[in-house]
Amino acid sequence: MKILITGVCGFVGSSLARIIKTRQPDWSLFGIDNLSRPGSETNVRQLAGLGVTFRHGDIRQSSDLESFGEIDWVIDAAANPSVLAGVDGKTSSRQLVEHNLGGTVNLLEFCRSRKAGFILLSTSRVYSIPALVSIPLKSSEKAFEFDAQASAPAGCSGQGVAETFSTQAPVSLYGGTKLASETLALEYHHAFNVPVWVNRCGVLAGAGQFGQPAQGIFAYWLNAHKYRQPLKYIGFEGTGHQVRDALHPEDLAELLFLQLAARDDKRKPRLVNVAGGRENSMSLRQLTDWCDARFGGYAVQADLQPRPFDIPWMVLDSQQAAKEWGWQPKRSLPSILEEIARHAEANPGWLELSKV
Repeated sequence: MKILITGVCGFVGSSLARIIKTRQPDWSLFGIDNLSRPGSETNVRQLAGLGVTFRHGDIRQSSDLESFGEIDWVIDAAANPSVLAGVDGKTSSRQLVEHNLGGTVNLLEFCRSRKAGFILLSTSRVYSIPALVSIPLKSSEKAFEFDAQASAPAGCSGQGVAETFSTQAPVSLYGGTKLASETLALEYHHAFNVPVWVNRCGVLAGAGQFGQPAQGIFAYWLNAHKYRQPLKYIGFEGTGHQVRDALHPEDLAELLFLQLAARDDKRKPRLVNVAGGRENSMSLRQLTDWCDARFGGYAVQADLQPRPFDIPWMVLDSQQAAKEWGWQPKRSLPSILEEIARHAEANPGWLELSKV
């Protein structure tokens, strides 16, 4: 098996490369990364030690893909993954679209020409922001909870947001590029018989993630708490009640192995949610409590000013992946947090390393 992983020096790409090489040492792994994310360069030597063939390149340039020979599968883990990308005054909207959508076009053409399969790692942020905001919630002492007694939008339940939930705009520029990439990938599947699997991922988290306030929130929060960096509960009256679920790359990899083996099984759905789900979800306030117990008490400030595109509750329903693939996450959220905590203790300058 020959696999090309894009964004191979990022947290998800490097984690998948490590897991695949550990499980399947005879497979040939190739990787490409433009090293634009601060800290990503630290993974180059580690990947080389695993036997991954690395190319410094950019998927926005189709010619950068020409050096790769015959490939069986492309796993697309390259993206600008911030919901604020292109609108925060720090990043370019054109670069966002060129990378997240233009890059997808180049990769699909690459797969078409080589008769390779394509796995797109998409995101929960393809779901409609107005619809997400309209999910009925009740506030407990420390977290927002789904209100089962109220009327909910189609595709949503106490288990989370399912694949049938609205994807109507606005979803953010980031979410829009990923949703368009999903559509293109599925069209290439139907038009050119390119084997395609689309995985809408929840928040991925684990040791070695490059955390920032707008992405990689679990890694960011633990590192900032441990080393007494400023932390804020932004919006939602400064309560910290907003909730996210978490998924470890090891659990994502388990689904990918099934998809790589299936190749073009027409009985399987082309698109599924893959996330930690309700059992592996937590509010920022609850996360702070966990950090207080692990690292000692630390005060978090309240910032009442809302931030664009923030939503109060984002839990993905992965029941379709469980039904169709027999997949479910095995890593618990406390085990993921402990892994991140140990990494933070061993790497006191991690936030500075990955700071934009």
